[in-house]
Amino acid sequence: MHGQWLILFSHPGDFTPVCTTEMIAFTRAHTYFKQLNTELLGLSVDSNSSHLAWVYDIYCRTGIKISFPIIADRNGEIARRYGMISNDISNTETVRNVYIIDDKGIIRTILIYPMNVGRFIPEIIRVVQALQMADCAQGSTAANWIPNQPVIVSPPKTYEELVERVSEIDNNRNGISWYLSFKEPPEKCINKKCDTK
Repeated sequence: MHGQWLILFSHPGDFTPVCTTEMIAFTRAHTYFKQLNTELLGLSVDSNSSHLAWVYDIYCRTGIKISFPIIADRNGEIARRYGMISNDISNTETVRNVYIIDDKGIIRTILIYPMNVGRFIPEIIRVVQALQMADCAQGSTAANWIPNQPVIVSPPKTYEELVERVSEIDNNRNGISWYLSFKEPPEKCINKKCDTK
């Protein structure tokens, strides 16, 4: 999957209620992830046979075909490497971790949910969008950023750049101080036109 972003997520077990709702929600959102050059990959310590039976049961009961692979990490090797097993909860079950891995194979975001709280898929999509926009626009995204909003300009590194930034803010009304100003993202970054490599 090199060259694509990846959402690697673990679930505590097959045939469990919260996990079932998440598998359905991820499948329903898979098209949106693909539009962001992002693939989905599930993981649990259950067997491949268990995964197949669970996926088939979901299909039989809902008509929804799970559209991404699930790793059968029977010995927990991958789960332990990624810190997906919380010994405070279980020595074998994975917790609800989400790893957002960029197109260069670098983990950019880790989200950890408790066993009894399902993931909010729109927020995971928003984080991918924010990371991709920040990379493309060479800036940062503000609190509560959503697509099509301005991005934060990187702070100046020299006194001369600071003075220039203050003048720019005075002229354009695009910030509150030299250390916090905004810019519209470049056209190439809007609507996923940007190659973030």
